[in-house]
Amino acid sequence: MEQGLTDLSNAIAGAVAKAGGAVVAVNARQRMASSGVLWRPGVIVTAEHTVRRDEELTVTLASGSTVPATLAGRDAGTDLAVLQADCGDLAAIEPAPAGELRAGQIALVVGRGIETGVNASMGVVSAVAGPWRTWRGGMLDRFIRLDASLYPGSSGGAVVNAEGRAIGIATGGLSRIAGIAIPLSTVGRVAEQLLATGRVSRGYLGVGLQPVMLSGGRTRGLIALSVEPGGPADQAGLLVGDIITGIDGKAVADTDDVQAALGTEAVGRKLELSLVRGGAPATVAVTAGERPGREG
Repeated sequence: MEQGLTDLSNAIAGAVAKAGGAVVAVNARQRMASSGVLWRPGVIVTAEHTVRRDEELTVTLASGSTVPATLAGRDAGTDLAVLQADCGDLAAIEPAPAGELRAGQIALVVGRGIETGVNASMGVVSAVAGPWRTWRGGMLDRFIRLDASLYPGSSGGAVVNAEGRAIGIATGGLSRIAGIAIPLSTVGRVAEQLLATGRVSRGYLGVGLQPVMLSGGRTRGLIALSVEPGGPADQAGLLVGDIITGIDGKAVADTDDVQAALGTEAVGRKLELSLVRGGAPATVAVTAGERPGREG
């Protein structure tokens, strides 16, 4: 048994070392670096909430050398940011095979600190589901919850399996309960958009909404508590007190339903809002704008 534990310990250390070569320290905020992962040559992905400035960025490599980096783009919705830096011949992270992830599998969070170098925590994948819409309005292709600890500076690091192959990017910015692994498919999709345009566009109505029950208590809707002056909803004639019950024929009962209708493809498109106004049904056609935000 003792030999078995030693073998397991060595295997875990080997997995951390394997992934650690592709994990960098990202110097983009005061006092403490976060972590980042070399996605492909010259391209580093990290957690957006840890990038507190847009300029004077650097990354520290496994060799200990620090090189300048530039911000290619950021997306608060999925908590991803992309940096570009000359990392020399540093090898990119190796992805785990798609479709093999299950709850209960070992998960290692691999980060890098300026003083500590590579660091790691171990746990399991506590839940796998999806797709999952974040509270910031982005969509993750899968929901991957971790029970591994995320220490200060771990966000942006690699989440890897027992073989040291990546299953996602670690973040503590999308859940108050546990760490989340942003799945590789989401990282790839968002990173390509950020490299191409610097942002991920999402639809925007310019209205503050709150769920309400309609008469009879069987139907829910969203009452407009505020309408932004000059925003898309205001220009279309939406009024404070209007209750939205559907968008393009699909019922909406909470703000997640509205966010789902305001993806990238909604920008610039007319959406038909089904309403209850003054107790009577009505419709309003709104041309969705592009949501403003930090990622611009």
